[in-house]
Amino acid sequence: MIESKPKADLLRYLQTAREALLWKLDGLSEYDIRRPLTPTGTNLLGLVKHVTGVELGYFGDTFGRPFGERLSWLAEDAEPNADMWATPDESREHIVALYQRAWEHSDTTIATLTLDAIGHVPWWQEERREVTLHQILVHVIAETHRHAGHADIVRELIDGTAGMQDGNDNMAPGDQSWWENYRHQLERVAQEADPR
Repeated sequence: MIESKPKADLLRYLQTAREALLWKLDGLSEYDIRRPLTPTGTNLLGLVKHVTGVELGYFGDTFGRPFGERLSWLAEDAEPNADMWATPDESREHIVALYQRAWEHSDTTIATLTLDAIGHVPWWQEERREVTLHQILVHVIAETHRHAGHADIVRELIDGTAGMQDGNDNMAPGDQSWWENYRHQLERVAQEADPR
C-alpha cells in the first residue's frame, strides 16, 4: 500500500502514462503496431517494450530488486537498439503482459521504499549514480509520458486516432472536416510566416 499522498500522486501520474501508452495499441493489426513510422524506426510495440526495460532497470536494479526474468534485448550479444522493436516471435500479448508484470514489480518497489530511499543507477555517470526513489519516480514518469507522446503521433499517423485515452481524448471538439480546415489554416500560417 502506498503510504504517502505525494507518493500516491506520483504513482497516479505514472499509471496514467502507462495506460495511455498501452491504449495506443488497441484495435491495430500486428503489422501496424510494429510499423516503423519515423526515420529512426519508432513504432508502437517497440515503445512499450522499451519502457518495460526502463521500469525494470530503474525500479528494480537501481534499488537492488532485480526482476528475475531474463530480458533478451539486454543480453550482451543483443542487437543494437533491440529494446525499440519486437521480433516476430515477441507477440503483442507477451510484450504487454511483460510490461504489466514490470508495473507490479515497480509498484512493489514504490510501495516498499520511502521517497528518500537511496538507490544507485549503474549505467549513469559515477557522480550522478546515487539517487532517491523520488528522483527516479520523476525520471520514469517523464520518460514514460515522453514515449506516450511519441505513441500519440505514431498512432495518429497510422489511422488518425488521437488523444490521451479512450473516452477522454483531451482534444478540441471538431469533426473530420473541422480538423482538415484547421490543418489547412496552420499550413497557410506557416507559409505566411516564412516568405522565402
